[in-house]
Parts: sequence; structure tokens; C-alpha cells
Amino acid sequence: MANLASEQSMLKGVILAGGIGKRLEPLTSITNKHLLPVYSKPMIYYPLQMLIDAGITDIMIVTGGNNAGDFLRLLGNGIEFGLKHIHYTYQKGEGGIADALAMAEHFAEGGKLVVILGDNIIEKSIRDYVEKFRAQPEGAKVILKEVEDPERFGVAEIKDGRLISVEEKPAKPKSNYIVTGIYMYDSQVFDIIRTLKPSGRGELEITDVNNAYIKKGQMIYDILNGWWTDAGTFDSLLRANKLVAEMAMSNKK
Repeated sequence: MANLASEQSMLKGVILAGGIGKRLEPLTSITNKHLLPVYSKPMIYYPLQMLIDAGITDIMIVTGGNNAGDFLRLLGNGIEFGLKHIHYTYQKGEGGIADALAMAEHFAEGGKLVVILGDNIIEKSIRDYVEKFRAQPEGAKVILKEVEDPERFGVAEIKDGRLISVEEKPAKPKSNYIVTGIYMYDSQVFDIIRTLKPSGRGELEITDVNNAYIKKGQMIYDILNGWWTDAGTFDSLLRANKLVAEMAMSNKK
């Protein structure tokens, strides 16, 4: 029983920082998107600190492309962040977010994962959401945020307080609530990924993973407090820089 309880409470973090960043060319012609600066720090610092602030110190970074080694040169074993070790793994090509997550199966060791896309930047801590997920007996959780341009993201359809579907980049969004790149999964996620078929763009979609959990009746959600942005386009990268700079200036006052 003690081993089972320990297994259920085990929580690790995964940062997905692969891809080739086509939408940010020519900047990404010479480096990985997640190493670009956001105000005073490389982009990858923000999701890494997000996990650490949430109490997660066992972390893997999934990267890819020609500049994967730069993450090791930049972060090393994470001593600057108070970590003893950072795990790294490599995703070949662009198989999609779910394909990248599959690379972390051995790292998860049957436990729960908090997964963050490497270009997600937020204002406030996710610790409360993580702790509630730690106590969740099974299933998954996504973090939603209301935005002005939901058609860029996976859009949540909510009915009577329940998440009933997620639609990827719809032309006519059913709500303004989108699934941010902050996901929490139990060990079932890897079995689900193995059942997926590539989408029209040839990738294994994380939206299909989320809908599989919804179909099982094992998906819950929280609404994120504070601001959130991705940084995967020139407009959103500029927004991220402005938001982080404003927060830094405010903290100095």
C-alpha cells in the first residue's frame, strides 16, 4: 500500500521544446525557438521556473532540431535553478506534441506528469492547480484561459461546468476559452498516444489525447489566473516580451 501511495503522489515535469519554429523564421534559422530571448531571459527559463515554483524538481526537456545541444550548454544540470539534475531527450522531425510527449514515457516511470509547452509564459504560479491534480485519483487536467483569438488554439467547449470537447483551431470557435499549453496526465496518456493516428498535417495531436480523456469521463479543468501568452509567432513573442517587461518593472517599484 505504501508503494502504491508513493506511486500515485509521484509527479514529474516535462517541457516540450522541439519543433523547428517555422512561424518565427528567420530567427529560428540559427537557433531553437525556445532559446530566443523574452525580455531578459531565454524563453526556456520561464516554463522551467514555472515547474520549479509549482514544487516539481524532477524535470525532462524534450527538444529536437539542429540546436538541441544548446539546451545543455545553456542549462547544464540546472544548478542555477537549484536543481540537481535535468533530463533531456531528443525528438526526430516534427511528429506533433503528442509524439514529443511519448518520448517521456520511460522518464515518467508510471507516475503523473505536468507537461508544459516551452513557449508558454504566465504571470502567476500554477502550484495550486498542480497540488489538486496530485490528489486527483486518475485522469487528466487542462488549464484553460479566455482569449481574444481562440481560433489559433485548441478551443474548449464547456456545458454545465463540464468540458465536453476540444476542437483544434476551429474556423468558428464554440467559446473563447482555449486549452493553454499546460497539461496534466496520469500514466494512461502513453497508452492513449499509441492509439492515435496522424492528423491531416501528419502529426499526433495533443487535442486528440485530451478528447480521449474527455470520452473516458476523466478530464477536468481549471481556469488560469493572471495573464498567459504563448510566444510562437512574432506577434505573440512581442506580447510576451512586453508582459514580462511590465511585470519586471512593476516588481522593481
